[in-house]
Amino acid sequence: MLVHDVYFTLTDDSDEAQQRLVDACHHYLKDIAGIRFFAAGRRVDDLDRDVNDQSFHVGLHVVFEDRPAHDAYQTNEQHLAFIQESKTNWKQVRVFDTTAR
Repeated sequence: MLVHDVYFTLTDDSDEAQQRLVDACHHYLKDIAGIRFFAAGRRVDDLDRDVNDQSFHVGLHVVFEDRPAHDAYQTNEQHLAFIQESKTNWKQVRVFDTTAR
């Protein structure tokens, strides 16, 4: 399995803008072939221990069957449409890809 975690920091970080991005994640990405697990949501603001990273607004978590499924996702039309629709409000995007077993 390959775990693909993406953390978005938004230019417009209003509640509405954060929810729009979460909704766009679900609309465009959740049904792409090769995904074993999908979740997207807003940061939990009151979990603010020293170890909690507070520098993002929305997290996307996708677990793929394997590396080929991840690679196909990257060029999938739905993924590209998500990027095109959403990227104008991205201040920063951080991607963490790890293997899992």
